[in-house]
Parts: sequence; C-alpha cells; structure tokens
Amino acid sequence: MIKLIAIVIVAIVTGLFGMTSVHAEIVEGRDYKVLENPQPTQHNDRIEVIEFFWYGCPHCNSLHPHIKEWLKNKPSDIDFRYVPAIFRDNWIPGAKAFYTIETLDIMETVHDKIYDAIHRDKINLTDESVLFGWVEKQGVDKEEFVKIYNSFTTQNQVARSNQMMRQYQLTGVPALVIEGKYITSGRQGGAPQNTIHILDEIIDMARKSKE
Repeated sequence: MIKLIAIVIVAIVTGLFGMTSVHAEIVEGRDYKVLENPQPTQHNDRIEVIEFFWYGCPHCNSLHPHIKEWLKNKPSDIDFRYVPAIFRDNWIPGAKAFYTIETLDIMETVHDKIYDAIHRDKINLTDESVLFGWVEKQGVDKEEFVKIYNSFTTQNQVARSNQMMRQYQLTGVPALVIEGKYITSGRQGGAPQNTIHILDEIIDMARKSKE
C-alpha cells in the first residue's frame, strides 16, 4: 500500500511539473531573442508572424502540423506568412517550388504534399528533374510550373528571402519572427507544442507593446 501511494504521489508531482514547464513564463535569451534593429512589418495595425522554413528540415516537418492547427484559430489581428529559408544551394529548389505553388495558388493542395514526399516517401525533391516529374504526378501543369519556377519573378523572390534572412540574423530553421523584432525556434529540446506556447506568449507581448 505504501509503495502504491508513493507511486501515485510521484505521478502527481511529475504531472504538475510537466504542466508548469509547459505554461512557465518565457525568458529572453532562452525562449526567444530580441533584434537590436527591428525590421519594418507589412501592416502596422496587425501582428506579423513569419515562419522561415525548409521543406527538407525534419524539425520544420514536425512543427508544420502544429502551425497548421494554430492557424485555424489564430487571432484576427495576426498576419501570418511562410518564407522559405536558403542556407545552402540545395535549399534553393525548395524555395523556388514554394514561390511557384504560391503563384499558381495551389498552396492548399501541394504545400503539405511536399513535406510528405520528402519525409514520408523519401523522394529527393532537391533534384529538379525529380521535382518536376513529381509535380506533374500531383496534377499540376508541368510546363506552367517550370516556366514560373525559372522566371525572373521567382528569382527575385528567392533573393528577397536571402535578404530577409540576413536582416533577421537567422542561424537555422524553423524560425518564427514576430512583429519584425522577436525571434524564436522554441525551447532547446522542447516539443512543437511548446514552440506554439512560446509563440502565443510573444504575440501577447507584441500586442501589449502596441497599446
């Protein structure tokens, strides 16, 4: 009986500790950083949230469904957008693919599929020939896709992504930038749910700073 009671107490304490760690106050330097030179946002009357990502990043893949769920009920004053990151040359096809599907207005049907193709099906979409063949199998007009993918407009968008990465002094992905000032990748070793909690807390800070 004593042993059983001890086990129950340990379980309760562990559960309470877990709840505390999930809902603990966020700390600058541990959970997020503040840019010395904040960048302008697109809409002064809204809270801007940008997720920098790479389709091939396993951590981005793990966070993605949680971001999608969060977006379903995001506050009305949030302006959210994805921006593909480019830290190496083999990240460029993913960035160009993102801007191409965005231009074609097929984000809803293809964005998630790219993550699945890479992480679940192990398809090498950094190889352009593989990428173009895969896109065609998704029912996308291959000729139109390749045309936009190689366009001057898409090249400019990729260049802009590179510029933004430098401005925000990013060192990895996923990275969430809030209001051009706060940057978080979640707590080191934390779960994706923890990252969402940190995001919500930073948004509250940003909102209060506008009052």
